[in-house]
Amino acid sequence: MSQFVTIQVGQCGNQIGSAFWPLALHEYGIQTTTGGVNFLKVQRDHVKHISDLSDAFSSFFYVPNDKSHFNFQDIADLNVAKVKARAVLVDMEDSVVSRFQHGPLRQLFDQTCTVTNYPGSGNNWAVGYYVHGREYQDRLEESIRHMVEKCDRLHGFLLMHSLGGGTGSGLGTATLKLLKDNYPHVERIVSCVYPANTQDTITAPYNTLLATQELVEHATCVFPVENKALLDICNNQLKKRDNTGQMNYNASCKPFQDMNSIIVNMLLHLTSGSRFPGSLNMDMNEVATNLVPYPKLHYIFSSISPVTVSAPNMCTTQETKLQDELFMNAWSRNNQLIKLDPLQSTSTIFAAAHIARGHTTLTNIKRNVERFRNKAKFTSWSKDCMKIGLCSVPPAGNSSSLLCLLNSSAMSLLFKDIIREFSKLYKKKAHVHHYTQIHGFEETHFIECKENILNLCDCYAEVQNLEETNVSRLQVI
Repeated sequence: MSQFVTIQVGQCGNQIGSAFWPLALHEYGIQTTTGGVNFLKVQRDHVKHISDLSDAFSSFFYVPNDKSHFNFQDIADLNVAKVKARAVLVDMEDSVVSRFQHGPLRQLFDQTCTVTNYPGSGNNWAVGYYVHGREYQDRLEESIRHMVEKCDRLHGFLLMHSLGGGTGSGLGTATLKLLKDNYPHVERIVSCVYPANTQDTITAPYNTLLATQELVEHATCVFPVENKALLDICNNQLKKRDNTGQMNYNASCKPFQDMNSIIVNMLLHLTSGSRFPGSLNMDMNEVATNLVPYPKLHYIFSSISPVTVSAPNMCTTQETKLQDELFMNAWSRNNQLIKLDPLQSTSTIFAAAHIARGHTTLTNIKRNVERFRNKAKFTSWSKDCMKIGLCSVPPAGNSSSLLCLLNSSAMSLLFKDIIREFSKLYKKKAHVHHYTQIHGFEETHFIECKENILNLCDCYAEVQNLEETNVSRLQVI
């Protein structure tokens, strides 16, 4: 099984991490709270057939004493065995990270892999990237190296952060560049949160543009998420009267916990083929190979079905959904983690993948993939070739699920929106002086980033407009 090092940067990245680790443990049937015994027993029954569960467990966790037999039941067993998460926690304002150090999972994290500071990056990408990026470069390299040395089969880095603030956007992308420089042959998978149009940070358009430029240059794959899309998913769940367990869970969540759990479910599903056995497993290196036709066109649409959030007190006694409905929901805009429609009539699909987990047959997948081919517009090379993954172990809380990944020309609308929001602020030169006073940042960097993103939009348009050329076998010279 493959191993991943998770890097959580900034307030948002660490809030996603606070939802990630309990749900990751639940996938192995490990109890982290006092409730949810039935829920965890069902999940443990799902994974008990795996001959070497300790190997699957090592994808996100390592045991210093190298336990050969997996027998962990709850967090107390993990503490006794001194199990540690393969995680690096980074934040320049330590309030969120301190919750890890005082919460029930506090012994799960290696304190040598925690990098914090005060008073933060002031919602300024330049401070996070240049000031903190330089000041903490050695500590970041040492923390990452320490975690990498604990891996026998390092497959990739999972980077979680947001783009609206200063630390997530600035230090997050500085960390990404560091990973590319030091580990150029290791996958760099980024899950980043884009702010809504109504931001709580006035400098968010600047931060988002500058960070996006770095993601385009240095990431292997980017799975963007929008706050507005997550909020709409949560609101839609609350409207379903037949989903009382989900409603109770959402109501009991801390701020943003229900939204973050949706991102976590996507990441756990994305890495499931690298962690659990399956009849047609899809490893993480196959994601980039199959979904990225050109180097910089690596922004991927993601949608998951069902979108219900796995909760410690939920039970899997719900009726199994029809496989056709599972696919239809995954193609729906209501399940997209970004507020764009990759299947709109004016867009083209460059590449697609469907990853199923649990009780799903290959026959069902092929039948629905054929339906999907008739639903969307494809390039000449992508319609007949669609990646399929099938993992035997279902997600915690459901008997089966589906993750749909699409590389679509519609992603250019996200970049155009970024430029539009940036231009509204920059044409008045508002707040520019906060960036130019940082050593290493020049105002021309704004213009360069804007031009690079515009060129990226042109690349999407060029690929979309490519037409298949039919060359006659006999030509008159």
